[in-house]
Amino acid sequence: MRHALLALTCLATPLTAQECGGSIDSFRQGVLAEATAAGLDPQAARDFLNTASIDQSVLNADRAQGVFQLDFVTFSRRLISASRLQNAQVYGDRYDGIFDDIEARFGIPRGVLLAFWAFETDFGQIQGDFNTRDALFTLAHDCRRPELFRPELIAAIELYQRGDFPLNTTGAWAGEIGQVQMLPRDIIENGVDGDGDGHVTLKTSAPDALMSAATLLADLGWVPNQPALQEITVPAGLDWTLTGLDKEMTVDQWRALGVDIRNGAAPAGSLPASVLLPMGRNGPAFFAYPNFRVYFEWNQSLTYVLTAAYFATRINGAPVYDAGNADPGLSGDQMVQLQERLQALGYDVGGADGILGEKTREAVQQEQARRGLPADAWPTLDLLNAL
Repeated sequence: MRHALLALTCLATPLTAQECGGSIDSFRQGVLAEATAAGLDPQAARDFLNTASIDQSVLNADRAQGVFQLDFVTFSRRLISASRLQNAQVYGDRYDGIFDDIEARFGIPRGVLLAFWAFETDFGQIQGDFNTRDALFTLAHDCRRPELFRPELIAAIELYQRGDFPLNTTGAWAGEIGQVQMLPRDIIENGVDGDGDGHVTLKTSAPDALMSAATLLADLGWVPNQPALQEITVPAGLDWTLTGLDKEMTVDQWRALGVDIRNGAAPAGSLPASVLLPMGRNGPAFFAYPNFRVYFEWNQSLTYVLTAAYFATRINGAPVYDAGNADPGLSGDQMVQLQERLQALGYDVGGADGILGEKTREAVQQEQARRGLPADAWPTLDLLNAL
C-alpha cells in the first residue's frame, strides 16, 4: 500500500537507518540486536533472520520504476480500463455491507478503497510472489532507503513472533502484504478483523483488508465526508503561478477567478483547494482538496495518486475527464536533462530521476515565471532549450 513515505513507530530505535550494506552476517547480527533491544524474543528473531537472504530481483524491481515517467493521461488510460470499472461495480456490490460500514464509521467513499484495491492487486487476484521476509531484508540492507525498510523488517519479526507471519509469506517486491498491500508496521498499527473470525488475514479476507485499509486512511488523517479530488474547468486568463499543490485558496476564491466544477455539486465554499494541472494549462484540471494529500502517505508518485484519486471519482459516478490538448511533454532522458539544468541553477528537484515529481514541478513553475513563460509547471521542450 505505502511504497515510500512511512511513519516511524515505537519499534524504531536510535540504531534504525544507521546500519546498511556491508557483510550479510554483520547486518543480520545488527538487526538481531535491534530487535532484541526493542523487546522482541531473541530466539524468534534468530529463527526469522537466520535463513533470510538478499533477493537481487527485489533490487532490480526497485530500480526499474519507469512507469512513473509516464504522463497522467497515458498512465491513467493504461490503469483504468472498462473491465476494472466493471469489476469495481462487482466487488462493490459483493461487499456492499462492508463499504457501507466503512462510510458510516470513517466517512470514506467506497470508490477510494475500490480504486486502491484494483490498482494494488486487481481485487486480490495478483498479490505478488516475492518472499516478503527476503524482500524486507534486502531493502533494509540496501543503502538507498534503509530508514524506510529497516523498521519494517523489525515489525515483520514482531508479526512472526505473534504467529501472524509465516516465513513463506509472499507479496510485492517492496514488502507489502495482502489484498491492499500493507506493510508490517501498518498491519501492527491498523490491522482489523473485518470478518469476525478472530484473525487479521489480509491475503485471503477482503473484509479484513478493506477495514484495515480504511483504518489506516483514517489514521493518516482522512477527513470524513470530504472529497479528495474533483475535475474543474479553468479560464484561459488564470494566473498560472497560483496553481500547484503548494498553493491553496478556498473554493469560493477560486470560483471568483473563473475556476468552476466541471460536473457535480461543489463542496463547501470555505473548503481549501489547490488547482492541479498535471499536464499544464491545456490539459486536464482538478481541484485537489486536503484529503488528496493523504494519498501521498500511500504512494509518493503524483501520477499514481492522481490516477487513484481520479479512478475513485469514476467509481463514484464522475464522467471521464476532459483530456484537453496538452503541449507535448518531455521524454525520460529529456526530463533528466531538465532536472540537471534546474539543479545547476540551485533548485532542489529531488534528484535527476526523469520523473516529474512535485519538487520538479515547483522548480519548473518558478523558472517559467522568471522567464516570462506561462507558469503552469508543465515542462516543455521550449523550456528545456531555454535552459
